[in-house]
Amino acid sequence: MSDQMQFIVEKLNQEPFRKSYNLITFDSLESMQLLQLLNDVLGEIDPKHVVDIREELPEQTAKRMLTLLGILKYKPPGSISDLSAFRQGLVTGSKPVIHPVLHWLLQRTNELKKRAYLARFLVKLEVPVEFLQDDTVADVNKQYEELMEAFKNLHKECEQLKTSGFSTAEIRRDISAMEEEKDQLIKRVERLKKRVETVQNHQRMLEIARQLRLEKEREESLAQQKQEQKNQLFHAEQRLQRAQLQLKEMHHAVVDSKPESLMKKLEEEINFNSYLATEKIPRELESKKKSVYFLQKTVAEPAMSQSDLNVLEVKINEVNAQINQLIEKRMSKYEPIDSKFSMYRQQASIISRKKEAKAEELQAAKEEMSSTERQMLQKTNQAQELEGSEVLKGDEFKHYVNKLRSKNTFYKKKRLEIAEITAEYGILQRTEELLKQRHEAIQQQLQAIEDKKGISGYSYTQEELERVSAVKSEMDEMKGRTLDNMSEMVKKLNTMVAEKKSSLAPVIKELRQLRQKCQELTQECDEKKIQYDSCAAGLESNRSTLEQEVKGLLEECIQEESNYRYVNCMKRNLEIQLQRAKEEMKTYVSQDPQERRKAIREQYTRMILEQENLGKKLREKQKVVRESHGPNMKQIKMWQDFEQLMECKRECFLKQQNQTAIGQVIQEGGKDRLVL
Repeated sequence: MSDQMQFIVEKLNQEPFRKSYNLITFDSLESMQLLQLLNDVLGEIDPKHVVDIREELPEQTAKRMLTLLGILKYKPPGSISDLSAFRQGLVTGSKPVIHPVLHWLLQRTNELKKRAYLARFLVKLEVPVEFLQDDTVADVNKQYEELMEAFKNLHKECEQLKTSGFSTAEIRRDISAMEEEKDQLIKRVERLKKRVETVQNHQRMLEIARQLRLEKEREESLAQQKQEQKNQLFHAEQRLQRAQLQLKEMHHAVVDSKPESLMKKLEEEINFNSYLATEKIPRELESKKKSVYFLQKTVAEPAMSQSDLNVLEVKINEVNAQINQLIEKRMSKYEPIDSKFSMYRQQASIISRKKEAKAEELQAAKEEMSSTERQMLQKTNQAQELEGSEVLKGDEFKHYVNKLRSKNTFYKKKRLEIAEITAEYGILQRTEELLKQRHEAIQQQLQAIEDKKGISGYSYTQEELERVSAVKSEMDEMKGRTLDNMSEMVKKLNTMVAEKKSSLAPVIKELRQLRQKCQELTQECDEKKIQYDSCAAGLESNRSTLEQEVKGLLEECIQEESNYRYVNCMKRNLEIQLQRAKEEMKTYVSQDPQERRKAIREQYTRMILEQENLGKKLREKQKVVRESHGPNMKQIKMWQDFEQLMECKRECFLKQQNQTAIGQVIQEGGKDRLVL
């Protein structure tokens, strides 16, 4: 539970929620706050659910949330009978119900956003059957289903395009480049058509060019067939060499051996195989059966607790003690008679163990020898494929090394010659470039002369005709040569096949006998394989059932472990609370006044008294304020009126001063007039 809450708090503190919760503040949220938090998470998944739950009824909130959770395919923990409890917990904002829902939603937010988006278009509206009897309603419903299928297909294509790695900018660039290339090719084709139309007999020349292209394609196909036939011949020669090698090895093995030694080897192999078939494999099979039986027995038993295990351990110890006592009694009774038999038994057991160990060593050595033989054959075949001959040994290898040295000196000489030729080639290439430049200049002059004379394109068409005729003659010669070479090759192949058949006739006779033996051995191997398959199928079915049972037990164990951890956490919380209560009682009961002052009860009572005294003072102050409120307001009103009165007096005084100043000015103006 603590891990679940930690995960929820971390996700809520991140984007896009940006809450500032910790474990304590999240755990102290009230039911309405939890419901609003769940609604915010659902609103992030589906924007239609961004609402304030205080503005709607609790039934509407629960119905809306349950509908969205059903669309998102949330499965509440527990059985079907717990669904009503889940609905009730969702309505009341219960923590054990909302915390798992939040954990599930925050784990897969992106996936659920996509599912909610698709649900808007893919959740089918159920139309009653009686309404579908109407033709218009049926047509609209059919159109609605078709649009839904089209949306599914378009969404799949969109997802595939998103995951394919293609970008629209790259596709547009490719399309524009292809369109430019297309335009260029069209222009080139038009120019060539215009140039060809001016030439005489251009249709015949086009037909000849078409035939030339077909002949070239035919030539390429014939070259491919020739190469395939060469490859088939090479593989046939390799198979023949491998068969000759195997035959040679079989001849060597048969030449040095005698009938007595072969019989002895066969008897040893028969004894070894009979020991494996009669003693070792049945013993191993019996041990496997016993282990499977014990496993089935342990799986069939119910789950055991620690007390049951302790009881079984006590019983096992008692039985072991009884067995030891019985062995001591038996040894004391039959020790003189049984001593020799015990010695012989020990020797027989030691010999049997040694025999088993040697048989295992022999089997491992045989497997190693067969693997080394296979590797040797592979290496020889690889060497033959690379070199085309057998692996060299002794004097042949020395001769081969001397030959390589002489070839190395010859290679160095040729390398010097190649360096001289490359230098000469560079000079010739430079001269070729100069000649090409001169040719182009002459060609331009010739074109200018043709344009003046009014026969432009004459030299070009003449060169083309000469070139086409030369190419056709070369093609005819090459066809004749290739047909002659192919006929000679077919004759050589027929003669080689006849020679190989005559040389392989005695080998085929010997191989027939070996094939009969191989058929008998394969039949026996098939029978053994059928037995093994049936046994393996039975064991596999048992194993699958055991695996399923073990999976179920593991799931139960995980569930029980989670329950145990939850109970353990609750127990720790209760222990901490109990410890606090004990400490509180201890401090409250103690005679020391300092200790009693540390008690939470004393602290709270002290705080309550302080708050009560503060409340009394505030109430007295409120009473004084209420009593003096009326006179104070009257006094304020009187002062305001007095202030208005003084303001009026000030204005009247200012007006009077202005009028006296104007009268003096008028009197002074009259006096001036009289003087004039």
